[in-house]
Amino acid sequence: MTSLKNPISKELLNELQADLGSRRIEVGMQRLASCSHIFQSFDPSMENATRFVGIVAQWCDLGFGDVGLVRQLLRNYLFESRLALPITDYIQVSMAEGMVAMAEEMLDEAISHFDTVLKLAPESESWSAISTVSCWMARCLRKKGLYDNALSHIRRAEEVQRECGHVRNDGPARVLESFVLFAKGESKSAIKNLQVAQDLLNGTDDYESLGHIQALHGRIMHQSFLDDLAVQHYQNAIELFQKSKARRDNIARTIVDMACSNFNIIRRLRRNIEEGSYQHQKSERQGPSRAVLLKGLSILCEETLAGLDRAAQVYREASITRGISRAHVIRGFLYLDMGELDLAANEAENGYQLARSKNDQLRMATARNLQCLVENTAVQEEIGGVAERALAALDYAREAVELAGNTPHRMVLASAYIYLGLTLSNAYFNNQEGAREAMERGASYLEPDLLYFVRESFQGLKKRLREEVTLESALIRLAQGEIGAKTYRELIEDFAHLVIPSVWDEEKRVIKYTAERLSISRRKVRGILRKLGLLETGVRTCRKRPGLPATDPHGRGAAAKKNRRRHADGGDSRYDNR
Repeated sequence: MTSLKNPISKELLNELQADLGSRRIEVGMQRLASCSHIFQSFDPSMENATRFVGIVAQWCDLGFGDVGLVRQLLRNYLFESRLALPITDYIQVSMAEGMVAMAEEMLDEAISHFDTVLKLAPESESWSAISTVSCWMARCLRKKGLYDNALSHIRRAEEVQRECGHVRNDGPARVLESFVLFAKGESKSAIKNLQVAQDLLNGTDDYESLGHIQALHGRIMHQSFLDDLAVQHYQNAIELFQKSKARRDNIARTIVDMACSNFNIIRRLRRNIEEGSYQHQKSERQGPSRAVLLKGLSILCEETLAGLDRAAQVYREASITRGISRAHVIRGFLYLDMGELDLAANEAENGYQLARSKNDQLRMATARNLQCLVENTAVQEEIGGVAERALAALDYAREAVELAGNTPHRMVLASAYIYLGLTLSNAYFNNQEGAREAMERGASYLEPDLLYFVRESFQGLKKRLREEVTLESALIRLAQGEIGAKTYRELIEDFAHLVIPSVWDEEKRVIKYTAERLSISRRKVRGILRKLGLLETGVRTCRKRPGLPATDPHGRGAAAKKNRRRHADGGDSRYDNR
């Protein structure tokens, strides 16, 4: 209990700290809500005043009140008075200052405060401050794309928490670590960490951390192109965030994530409607009519746009500029898919300017990618001045490449190069060599998990370039010595990219026969086809050729058997190493 003479007792602070350590969120919120008399009469001269400020900052980060409450407490500490504070008190004030800066998206300022705390805290053995600030520092570093540094701080926090016996408090750190691992492309490790966090947090009312677990599962499903499952996880996350009665920006972020999955569903549904793939002609039972499907598509588009509007409003109320920017860009991609080029261009520009105000180069690059696609679509459909649109697309593409190059996000960088390739190969520029170089650069950043996001554009560019470049024209260029700055090995690789897909098509897309015909390994064939994005829908490695005798399952006859015997005897084995 607190007395009138000493309203901020050590007992109160210890209980609030213990609630954090055991993830007793509702109990801690109620305990802090009963301290209204302390907030009203707060004075730095009170005993335990600075520790109270530090603990309130931690609870505000979980959703108690808002950042204005912490800012109000900090106003009582003038600059001159802070210099006279003991180290332990200065740590608490700096920790609270950093939390306010972090909430207001002033990441560099927040990092500066946290760095001060982490340098001073070990000297005063402020272990609780170290674990909390290490996680906050990691959150800021993650937003800046400095994932390895973020992981080192998270693991420091986990180490301190285990030493202090705060086992349950390790759960939120595990969740944060999973987000960083996912951003690094280590989805399997992220999933394992999420399970550990789930086990630690089961039985608690830390609905915010539990909601983040579901939200990250949604992102992982979205990355794997399992968007229906992703939407289910996002809905679960929103329900948990609503239970927490904490920060509404968590709900807004999840709504925007869900809009990304809905966007993929919308594109897939629209494509299926256009191709008529829902008409089961061989089935006695007919599928939904085209009118029904179009109505469902329209409803999903409206619901997604309405969700983005709600999310943007929440972000505005919380003054989260990056969130508003992201909502604009996702809405722009949706408008582009709907054919509303002017609306898409406006959303992209709004998203870019908001991201620019925070120097968020990731979202700036994403917005420029969208603007590039809008202008390229206008060129393709001959809307407006073609020359002006094409030049604008090229400017946007080049800026996107430059911006994305300043971030560690391989998917955005791959997209930027692919969109640059689409621009250079459009009807206005028709720069096939430049487009091919951009495609190759983009392909170097593609990974299996990332390919889903940009595979349609990548395949479109690849198809456009393959239509323009035949094997005959490639040989003519080589014979004329038009090799640019490429090495002999690079020329061989380019040649393989042309020959192997052609032979693969001739061999009914069977890898075994392709490898045998070219006397190369199946692994080499698979590697080239995967790099070109031709193995995403499944591949047959061996089957009986139509029209060949059943007695020869390989379809090669005596000559093939003779060759196989020669390989078995060691003859012509040099071909296996090509």
